Amino acid sequence: MTNKFDQSQKIPPHVQFLGYAGLLPFASSSLGLIFFQSIQMNWLEIVLSYGAIILSFLGGLHWAFAMILPELNTQQKGLRFTWSVIPSLLAWSSFALPPLYATIVLLIGFLSHLGQDVYVKKLAQMPAWYLTLRMQLTTVACLCLIINYLLAHQ
Repeated sequence: MTNKFDQSQKIPPHVQFLGYAGLLPFASSSLGLIFFQSIQMNWLEIVLSYGAIILSFLGGLHWAFAMILPELNTQQKGLRFTWSVIPSLLAWSSFALPPLYATIVLLIGFLSHLGQDVYVKKLAQMPAWYLTLRMQLTTVACLCLIINYLLAHQ
């Protein structure tokens, strides 16, 4: 079976731009907490909401993997479909929690999702750069969630 993906480690520029642009709300909330506390906005609530949205978005990746990766057997596809809804459920539950617990739930969700990405990469062909980008984005998102919580509670 020929590899249908470019195996270059280089992340395509437009994908890299879009991925990093998705980090702007995480980072801008930190800046809001540092420089614009006088503006009566709940920066932590904003970043937690955005984190929940992004975590929900990530679940959709595994729904797509289940549909399009021919290397996955029926059981593996079923597990991908099942996993694909878990990030949304975690994200939804974070809205009902106090900020500390919401932050923890989102961190668990992001890190668990990265673990699921590593698992799928072992089972199926994917672009060589995929995990590199996912690790970068997950690391920054998690660090921003932690920083935002700590800044909001100093």
